[in-house]
Amino acid sequence: MELWNTGAYLKNGNLVPQAEAEGMQEKASLREEGRKNTMAYRILQSHNTSGDPKKLKIKFDKITSHDITYVGIIQTARASGLERFPIPYVLTNCHNSLCAVGGTINEDDHMFGLTSAQKYGGIYVPPHQAVIHQYAREMMAGCGKMILGSDSHTRYGALGTMAVGEGGGELAKQLLGRTYDVNLPEVIAVYVTGEVQKGVGPQDVALALVGATFGSGFVKNKVMEFVGPGIKALSMDFRIGIDVMTTETTCLSSIWETDEKTEEFFAIHGRPEEYAALSPLDNAYYDGVIALDLSKIEPMIAMPFHPSNVYTIAELKANLKDVLHDVEAKAKVSLGEKAPFSLTDKIINNQLYVDQGIIAGCAGGGFENICDAADILRGKSIGSGKFTLSVYPASMPIYMQIMKNGVAADLTAAGAVMKTAFCGPCFGAGDTPANNGFSIRHTTRNFPNREGSKLQNGQISSVALMDAKSIAATALNKGFLTSAAEIDLNLTKPAYYFDKTIYENRVYDSKGKADTMAEIQFGPNIKDWPAMSELTDHLLIKVVSEIHDPVTTTDELIPSGETSSFRSNPLGLAEFTLSRKDPAYVGRAKEVYAAEKIRLEGNDPTAVNAEVKAAFTKIAADYPEVDRSKIGIGSTLYAVKPGDGSAREQAASCQKVLGGWANIAKEYATKRYRSNLINWGMIPFLYKEDTLPFTNGDYLFFPEIRKAIVTKAPTMKVVVVGNESGKADGLTGKEFEVSVGELTDDERKIILAGCLINYYREN
Repeated sequence: MELWNTGAYLKNGNLVPQAEAEGMQEKASLREEGRKNTMAYRILQSHNTSGDPKKLKIKFDKITSHDITYVGIIQTARASGLERFPIPYVLTNCHNSLCAVGGTINEDDHMFGLTSAQKYGGIYVPPHQAVIHQYAREMMAGCGKMILGSDSHTRYGALGTMAVGEGGGELAKQLLGRTYDVNLPEVIAVYVTGEVQKGVGPQDVALALVGATFGSGFVKNKVMEFVGPGIKALSMDFRIGIDVMTTETTCLSSIWETDEKTEEFFAIHGRPEEYAALSPLDNAYYDGVIALDLSKIEPMIAMPFHPSNVYTIAELKANLKDVLHDVEAKAKVSLGEKAPFSLTDKIINNQLYVDQGIIAGCAGGGFENICDAADILRGKSIGSGKFTLSVYPASMPIYMQIMKNGVAADLTAAGAVMKTAFCGPCFGAGDTPANNGFSIRHTTRNFPNREGSKLQNGQISSVALMDAKSIAATALNKGFLTSAAEIDLNLTKPAYYFDKTIYENRVYDSKGKADTMAEIQFGPNIKDWPAMSELTDHLLIKVVSEIHDPVTTTDELIPSGETSSFRSNPLGLAEFTLSRKDPAYVGRAKEVYAAEKIRLEGNDPTAVNAEVKAAFTKIAADYPEVDRSKIGIGSTLYAVKPGDGSAREQAASCQKVLGGWANIAKEYATKRYRSNLINWGMIPFLYKEDTLPFTNGDYLFFPEIRKAIVTKAPTMKVVVVGNESGKADGLTGKEFEVSVGELTDDERKIILAGCLINYYREN
């Protein structure tokens, strides 16, 4: 795989480097015209309502959510004046499907979803019927369309659909008739050539892409446009399997050329009218290139604890001890001493032993992956040892077909356990291995705790990502790591027949008609968002957590897994904020927020908090003109690069309901996390120096912060005015500057109003 840092043009189906194509011509205008010839540009502009091709205001064709996110989204929109869903909105139930967790909590959420779909005119997919993205592929995607989803893996580019995964606030905007505002993104060509080797699957190609691009941010917030002659040889399931993993590169969206296989997909699924031929026009210009030669891809593995920590399986096996020691060393950076983590003890007779295999979800649960696994295991056994294998078809129509063609029976006979459509193995709510267990999974992520272990309780297990074929090969070898390239393969590739009868029988589809008389069914855990105040003239915020890991995931900010049962209870969920990364965070934030609540009641906050009193004394001495009743009090956290991973807005909203006013970061890992901060009225401060002028426990004063947001000041002054001891030290009084990066006018108004709910309620 080769990355071109310079631009290129696509001429007659071939890539031509920018310098060679432009020659002596006027370069800027040539590029501008060339950008208009990409598929991405044409689709984006067809959905842009701004009139400015570089400042996009997108209205999506459809939106989709699952049962971790839709309650909060609908509650946000209801508080902002929602009357009906203006576009098709699908509510799937694939995350909180285990209704025994948390008593009635999960099923209460499901009934909230069903009755909301009835009242506002939506589509409700009951638990176990389909994971969110498979339903969208089967029933929502369309060539040239755009879909917004409140899940980071909202990617349907292989079906000619530009899809974006964002936080719930952005979906609430669409429900309220507003727009998704973003600068015109750069477009990176993924130029595909060659054919895959036997034994190589979609996850292998995807992991190679993630490994090549994540660390450098090569495609961060850009669109990946898949073109080239190598696409035609790939089945639709193969393309989809690569496409869904583009999220892990941190790109904004993806789009692929379409062809007769795409057309066949829509015909099989009973929606032939959704097909359209898509390809870039001649002389399309790309801001960069990923030259992907499929013939060079080998079976891959992403070792703990990130999808970009990739090796070929052959490389891992050849250097087993060295690689495992390296993984253990990297893990200590984020795990610290919270739990003993070891992989080298999995080496048995110079082979790596695996405790568990999982093929599941939007990445692994496709028809072709499952059939390939069955071909490898047919008539064999996974053994009666520790190793287990579970298979989760991504939708009930897929499950129906593998029951009809015998694949489910073959897998069951081999010792695999067949389960229903569920995203649990992807986010830590299903199939947790034993302590120090090692799981190989064809799923999307392998962050810490994504398999369900609890560091705070001294429990740790880990996940490596692999393709379904290599997982089946490992199962064939009774748990000893084996790539599909090491075994004899005879893949039958049975035909797929889609039967949507079960959807017709079980899915509630309002056909866009709202029943205004319907009553929404609530449960005791479903709570309204607490009141949030507007941004004050000045801010005093305490640093209550300081994280210096290279990247901080949303799972570390608000853990996934069992906590998902509290997603409909803002204050209840907030108790888990940073619980696996910095357990002291919640108590620290609450202590500061108590002073702010006193201030909001019109009383003196310094009477209840000595630290605030000391900070106010310093402010009064240095800024006598400042009215201290107009100083908001709250908390912030510092992280080098927060927000990698999930689109879940709760990573930001939990900080907000605990009194958070801002984050301070060197950079933000994803646009969606930064958007989540803004939509909850939190300021996304940037401080790009390596050495910090403050430390955990310091109080920072931001004079005239409201004015700075209004006037679009390029930087804001910050003063260190106190610390936890309440005494002056070498830092007290020290000044430095931060910035906020580019903000749209609406984003500034949301921050000023205190959150998206306040802004839309007032407007």
